[in-house]
Amino acid sequence: MLDPKFIREHPDMVKKALRDRNTKLNIDDFLVLDKKRREIISRAEDMKRQKNEASKKIGAMIRKKEDVTSVKAEVAGISKEIEVIDVKSREINDEYQEFLDSIPNIPHESVPVGSGEADNKLIREEGARPKFSFKPKDHVELGGGGRLFDLERSAKITGSGFPLYVGAGAKLSRALINFMLDVHTKEHGYKEMLPPLLVNGGSMRGTGQLPKMADDMYKTEGEGLYLIPTAEVPLTNIHANECLAENDLPVLYAAYTACFRREAGSYGKDTRGITRVHQFDKVEMVKFTKPEDSMAEFETLLADAEDIIKRLGLAYRVMELCTADISFAAHKCYDIELWSPGTDRWLEVSSCSVFSDFQARRANIKYQPSDKNQKPRFVHTLNASGVALPRLVIALIETYQEKDGAIKIPDVLVPYFGAQRIES
Repeated sequence: MLDPKFIREHPDMVKKALRDRNTKLNIDDFLVLDKKRREIISRAEDMKRQKNEASKKIGAMIRKKEDVTSVKAEVAGISKEIEVIDVKSREINDEYQEFLDSIPNIPHESVPVGSGEADNKLIREEGARPKFSFKPKDHVELGGGGRLFDLERSAKITGSGFPLYVGAGAKLSRALINFMLDVHTKEHGYKEMLPPLLVNGGSMRGTGQLPKMADDMYKTEGEGLYLIPTAEVPLTNIHANECLAENDLPVLYAAYTACFRREAGSYGKDTRGITRVHQFDKVEMVKFTKPEDSMAEFETLLADAEDIIKRLGLAYRVMELCTADISFAAHKCYDIELWSPGTDRWLEVSSCSVFSDFQARRANIKYQPSDKNQKPRFVHTLNASGVALPRLVIALIETYQEKDGAIKIPDVLVPYFGAQRIES
């Protein structure tokens, strides 16, 4: 959430940010609503002050044994007016909050301006793309039909987009998750967490999934809980409505969870195999930092995600997303994409984002500076996939396939998998 004061003082900057994001919102309408809200708050406070003064006056008159009939009538009239104002105030405040919640974050000044994915900027490409003496197979040919995953039976159980991993496929997924968690917790300094997979609407609003992404989420009936689209949601909301100590920052969390996304509007796109699914596994990293440290921590966060891929020996590239392609809450975002030799294309496996104080304002997460004379400040939040399956599985089995159909296991993964190959 943007600071309303910032919007009032820098409307042109906010309007430019919206244009750069290809977002159609009329900030002038918000400013009119903001003015009405402040006026009615001021009016309500003035009427309550008048009521308090009149009530004190009644007390003094009673002590003097004076007639208070007219003053009581005045208080009753003020009370009725306050009731009317309070109703109007709630109506305006609901509209105001809904509008404020719909305004996206301001992109960092370094984010390239663009109108879509084609305008994203290549930062670097790392690792050699594999070369084969044979025509490489894609992940469906390598792992389908029940060898590593069984999409026919999973569709019978649930429906399309909910994969069933079997045998070596399930074991490979577990090995990757344990490997990533060990690297992040033992070497990168993250504290492992195991959060709930269901969250309330306040948590989804806090990280910016609501209201914008409501159609992409799975919601339970009756209780109004949501299946998490990413561990970012519960991890960030661990400290909702809390004030951290400056000396405790940065706070670093890592977690493995299943993730659930409807991805409305994406049907028919990348539907082969397990490239795009509604349930997937992911190791997530979340940081809480001081504002002055967030951009440096952002680069470290990216490096932590890259480290996983480097150790697995996979070819990848880092893309800086343009203004129209970054997420609603993001201040700046990098994507990490793995090379898929079976389909001759890049697959996103990690989105690394810094949110400035946007999420912290929505979730009310602050820190108390060491100087106790200073007021609490909002933290900056960051998150990244570290990294996501199943596209990691896709790139890995396609990269390490052998002519006889076997799949080599990267050396760093052998202790977790327990074998050097998945035999043909």
